[in-house]
Parts: sequence; structure tokens; C-alpha cells
Amino acid sequence: MACRISELVLGCRDAEVLTRFWCEVLDFVVLDRMDDGSVEIGPREGFGGAQPTIILSVRDEPEPGKSRLHIDVNATDRDQDAELERLLKLGARPADIGQTGQEAWHVLQDPEGNQFCLLKARIKEL
Repeated sequence: MACRISELVLGCRDAEVLTRFWCEVLDFVVLDRMDDGSVEIGPREGFGGAQPTIILSVRDEPEPGKSRLHIDVNATDRDQDAELERLLKLGARPADIGQTGQEAWHVLQDPEGNQFCLLKARIKEL
């Protein structure tokens, strides 16, 4: 058996803002709060399930250069356009990384500027 992703770590200045954002986007819950202000969020069944958890790791200063973490999301219960509208209402913003406009995905930023993509295909809920 190979390894599989169990958690993703995302550096941030304000873990509470991103906790609210990503919990709404992914229908996650808070699993743990660390003494340094970092927060672990994930599916209701907790760590080790079918989906990885996300650790929102508090850092005083943003790391120089491009973020090394990139998250792709797929809608589960609506089409891409409806999901894009929902994400924008939650605080996501479009990100221009040189797209042509012909891509089947949307490049977005969360409230702190971390890029992620909304892919076209709808996937089944777990």
C-alpha cells in the first residue's frame, strides 16, 4: 500500500478567518485548536478518513515567494457556476495567473490571498 495525504498545512496570519472560510467551502468542522492559535479542520468523521484535514498554521509574516500549497476543489451538489457564485459570496476572489479564459477551472484566492482552483467536474459527496 502507498502513502496517502492525511493533512494539508496552510500558513496564515489569521486562522479564525480561514477556519470560517474553509469550513463553509468544504463543510468541515473544527477538530482541534492549538496553543499557538493554529486550528485543525476536517470532515466530521475526523482525522484519517477519506478526506485530508487542513491545519491552518499561524505565522507572523507571510512566507516570501509563491505559496507552496495549492488546493483544488470540486462542487458536489451544484454546477461549477453556482459553486463559483457561492465561493465568491464567502469571500473568495478571482486570481489572475495568466489564464486564457478558456480553462475549465477558475483560479481563486481565499481571504488571505492563498490560491486555489474550482474545477469543473462535479464529484460525489462522501
